Parts: sequence; C-alpha cells; structure tokens
Amino acid sequence: MQHAKWIRFIAQFSQLSRRQRQAGIARLRGNTPQDATVALLESVAQPHLACPACHSSHAHRHGHAHGLQRYRCVPCGRTFNALTGTPLARLRHKTLWLAYADCLLASASVRQAARQLNVHRNTAFRWRHRFLTLARTDRPLCLHGIAEADELYLLESEKGSRHLTRPARRRGGHARQRGISSEQVCIVVARDRTGQTLDFVTGKGALTKV
Repeated sequence: MQHAKWIRFIAQFSQLSRRQRQAGIARLRGNTPQDATVALLESVAQPHLACPACHSSHAHRHGHAHGLQRYRCVPCGRTFNALTGTPLARLRHKTLWLAYADCLLASASVRQAARQLNVHRNTAFRWRHRFLTLARTDRPLCLHGIAEADELYLLESEKGSRHLTRPARRRGGHARQRGISSEQVCIVVARDRTGQTLDFVTGKGALTKV
C-alpha cells in the first residue's frame, strides 16, 4: 500500500465505533468477528449451562454446529448449545450481532439498522424483538444493600391496537393535559450499589405508593 493511501486509511479509524474497532483488532489477530461473538456467547452461557429439556448440568462436549460448541446431556441424551431455548436460537449472521446491539443502544430505527448492517429490514425487525426478549430474561431476583429508585413518565403507546382509546398520533407526540396525567405510563427503575437493576410498569398516572 502506498504511503498516501496508508495515511488516509489510518485517518478513518477515528470514525469507527467501539465494536468496529474490536472487530478490526480481532481480524488483525487472525480471529473473525464471528469468533469474537461466539466467544462472548460461550463465556456468558458457560456458568449457567444446563440441558433445556431436563435441566441437568451433567453434559459432555459433542462437537460443533453453526460455529457453536454443542453439548450432549448425559441423563436424557439431548443435544444443545449455548443458545438452545433462548430468544437468539436459530438466528443467523452472528458476525453482525454485536454491531446490531450498538444500533439498539443508539436508538436506531429498524430501517436505519438494516441499512447500516446491510441486512433486510425484516431481519432487523426480527432481531430487535429477539434481543429485547432476551434482555427481559436477564433480571436479578432481588436487590441487595442500598438501592435507589426513580420514576419516569412516558406517553402510553397503543401501537398495533385495533381499537384505539384516543385519536391516532404520530410517534412521540404531546399529551393533551399538562403535567402528569392518565395519558402517561409510570415506569420505576431501581438499582443497587452493585449495578443490579430492576424496572416495573406501575400503571397510568402519578405514582402513589411502592
């Protein structure tokens, strides 16, 4: 590569996201983005690995399939991997999952994420629902020690409802009444000093008690 092209190439690094930089580092080290994604999935699932059929933790390695380590349950003989029984099971294009997670964190729309990752909008829509479903399963049973809570009020969304209780409005919109009213839904978020977080939808209107 010529020196001028090399300078232009290096100058583009500042425009990369954190995930893209990690993928580039993995590629320079000889690892593909899928290897990085699979390694992350395996490391998260390993401490809680159990057969989704009989819930036994007694399993042996049983080859690989679709880039993931496969396991065979000793008591019931079923085979499974780290994603079996989770919302991410049978999803493809694992190399793009970390980049799509960045799109979710950046509040990108379905079409924006699809254009950025060069996938079909139906794929981005399916991933959004699967990723959000997975996030709802990652909740602590309770908080410990000192915990802090705060409430957030958002306009109620009736997207997808066939029988609206109010006139239709554009995304977001404004409440017809000033301040906190029955048009808004209250969301309570609580977190302890270890970072464990719980959230609850308490209903419409102002919060009266917890």
